[in-house]
Amino acid sequence: KIPKCPVYLDGMIWEATAIHTAYPEYLNSNLRTQIFQQNENPFLSPIFKRVETADMREEICHSPDPCIVLATSGMMSGGPVMEYFREWADNENNWLLFVGYQSEGSIGRTIQRGRSEITLSMKGKPIDLQIKMQRVTVDGFSGHSDRKQLMRYISSLEPKPNKIIIGHGEDKKCTDFASSIYKKFGIETKAPQNLETIRLR
Repeated sequence: KIPKCPVYLDGMIWEATAIHTAYPEYLNSNLRTQIFQQNENPFLSPIFKRVETADMREEICHSPDPCIVLATSGMMSGGPVMEYFREWADNENNWLLFVGYQSEGSIGRTIQRGRSEITLSMKGKPIDLQIKMQRVTVDGFSGHSDRKQLMRYISSLEPKPNKIIIGHGEDKKCTDFASSIYKKFGIETKAPQNLETIRLR
């Protein structure tokens, strides 16, 4: 059991939590019961604390007290998560939990696979980090739709779009998905490469 400790929300996590708070009617039945019948909204718990400044983030990084930090970006391609990682990576008492998909080639995937050392940029200068922290992957938290759900969504669109651009995912899967959309719906579909320019009109 995790002892009681503060849970800090940093980056876009706060905005995502605000959406859950604003639209509880779309949550699962257990949460709806808890919110509407028991008057307990877990998203409004005093245990959650918003990280509002860089100074506050630095204070958390250097505090000896235990805490949990939920921070973006999910694939560790930037954002506040990298500041915590730089400070905490070399301590085996710290844990890094991956709760979202880590795409091939991302820093997150590299760390998830067990790399013991990594070079990152800090204020424009390369720094070498030893990674001694524990790494754990928890599946089932991703909010992404799967291929079937996306195909169903496209089939329900009225009017049918003239063009679809696939902009998120691994290269091969994006290309395969674009091909499937074209074959099934006859819609011009493109899966651009990194840095490729597309004229929308």
